[in-house]
Amino acid sequence: MSETYVACRCGTEVATYGKKRGCWSDIGGGKELVEGVKEEEDQNNMRVGPSIVASGRIKEARKIFDEMLQKDVVSYASMITIYLKNKQLSNAEKLYYAMPIGSIVVDSAMIDGYAKAYRMEDASRIFSKMRQKNVYSWTSLISGYLRIGEIQKARHFFDQMPEKNVVSWTTMILGLARNSLIGDARKFFDRMPEKNVVAWTIMIKSYVENNQIDDAIKLFKEMPVRNLFSWNIMISAYLDDKRVDEAVHLFALMPVRNAISWTTMLTGLARNGLICIARQYFDEMPVKDVAAWNSMITAYMNDGLTKEASELFNLMPERNIVTWNAMIDGYSSNGFEQEALEHLVIMLRSGNRPNETTMTSFIIASDQSIVELMEAHALMIFLGLEADATLLNALFTMYARNGDIISAQLAFENHKAKDVISWTAMIQAYSNHGMGHHALHIFSRMLRAGFKPDDITFVGVLSACSHTAGLVDKGLRLFRSMSQGYGLEPKPEHFSCIIDILGRSGKLKEALKLGNRLLPTQRDEHVMGALLSACRLSGDVEMANQIGEELIEMEPNNAGVYMLLANVYAAGGKWVEFARIRKRMKERKVSKVPGSSQIVVKNKCHMFFSGDELHPELEEIRSMLVEKLLPQMVGDCMMDKSTLNFTEL
Repeated sequence: MSETYVACRCGTEVATYGKKRGCWSDIGGGKELVEGVKEEEDQNNMRVGPSIVASGRIKEARKIFDEMLQKDVVSYASMITIYLKNKQLSNAEKLYYAMPIGSIVVDSAMIDGYAKAYRMEDASRIFSKMRQKNVYSWTSLISGYLRIGEIQKARHFFDQMPEKNVVSWTTMILGLARNSLIGDARKFFDRMPEKNVVAWTIMIKSYVENNQIDDAIKLFKEMPVRNLFSWNIMISAYLDDKRVDEAVHLFALMPVRNAISWTTMLTGLARNGLICIARQYFDEMPVKDVAAWNSMITAYMNDGLTKEASELFNLMPERNIVTWNAMIDGYSSNGFEQEALEHLVIMLRSGNRPNETTMTSFIIASDQSIVELMEAHALMIFLGLEADATLLNALFTMYARNGDIISAQLAFENHKAKDVISWTAMIQAYSNHGMGHHALHIFSRMLRAGFKPDDITFVGVLSACSHTAGLVDKGLRLFRSMSQGYGLEPKPEHFSCIIDILGRSGKLKEALKLGNRLLPTQRDEHVMGALLSACRLSGDVEMANQIGEELIEMEPNNAGVYMLLANVYAAGGKWVEFARIRKRMKERKVSKVPGSSQIVVKNKCHMFFSGDELHPELEEIRSMLVEKLLPQMVGDCMMDKSTLNFTEL
């Protein structure tokens, strides 16, 4: 009996064959996988089975497979290969165990599939049962062990290999380097009987990834034959290491350049703050692909040059989803939310479909408007993205940030695939709204669902305890459980929360005792700020003065620190100290950012600042507030009349 297989472009052997001794017409217009066919003769007869080579349209491939009247090893191998290439290991597994007879090619492919899924017990079981093993099966098993950090097992199987090829050696080199064993990787490289350009390039890349740039440079200079990939790696390494002159020099020496070479230069120069020189390289590119245009636009946006990015965007001959995302996210990140939303509308009108990245930028750009957030939510549902965990997490976080805790709660409850980030975001949302009991209820549900809280989760629950009366003991128990129950080392933000809890409950001595026990590296501005707040609540002016001065040294330009200390002095009747701290603010030109609010009426945004007298409709607003709204609020018991100061309105 004969066996037929091919070698695909990645160098692995994959079972496939086709009509007329070629491959079938690929489904969906994908490229052919076949590069070579090895045929084994059995009694001078050639046995050729049908194959299926598909590019993503798996259902069609399976339909063709199911309709085949006779299925042989090659048929099964082809379908299993398609499943594995599309990361459908469970389907490949079912078909593999349904095969009537075994195949070295399929066994090897399954070993590779299991190894990539970190299922090394399954991979090892198949490998041990194989009567005949090829280089591919050995290398796949070794690669899997390296992937999970089982270095000794990988070395053992490598040493046991009867025959080794360049792929086997480079697999070991790359795996050792990725496990931070760069010295061992170099020893394997030196032991290689024959080194091709791929081996040299992988070793250079390994040095770069381990931040050993000088070793990479030395090896690059020793390289007998260099390919484009090795040149591009070194240029990128120089730029990442801020060695711009060397990168420019090496680029000038390149015998041949491709689009990646040019794009690497312009993005690297932009990252090093040389945006104008980056633009010169962009303009000099002989052929600009869409990736180069996108890189230049992104560089402008990252530098805050939205006008230049927009001009380049308008000049583009063609755009893709990355282009639109660069513009929308760039505008959003630079505070131009309206422009971001306008580009989303243009994108939709031009027939381009937004993806998860687009929608994330849209949600962030909508953080000032509940209506726009709801529009983003509706668009998510329309696009079928309502199940995306990252998007949903961003959505209910933004709902909560805008004060709509009900919509945040609904979005959270409708989230079918909650992760730690989801639970933590909802805990923080409730905490920020002073709904401590709700936050703790979500935390309990999270634990019952089998999720392990992380350090960010504990910041949320501890904050919830500090903002809600009666939760002091609960907060202390949760704080202790971090290390005792979950093996988490408390960070300064956790200490600041627990100090805040103690301070709000009038336990200043306990708060100070905890603060004094901390190492200098743990007493950051958050911890010191919590201690100062505790002193203010307890009226301890002397201790507040000591902590406040220390905090001012840490944050000399933080107006909030000065104001908090000044308020402590004022509350204690220390008017000389109060005047002194205000004078110091003036001398250091530290000013408090005025409070502000905004409201959208008939698509027009109205901004209001504390003490502002410039709004064109100020008199009408004040009249409405004093004559109608405030009396109604007092009548509805929403405000105490004695607290009103109409002269400030």
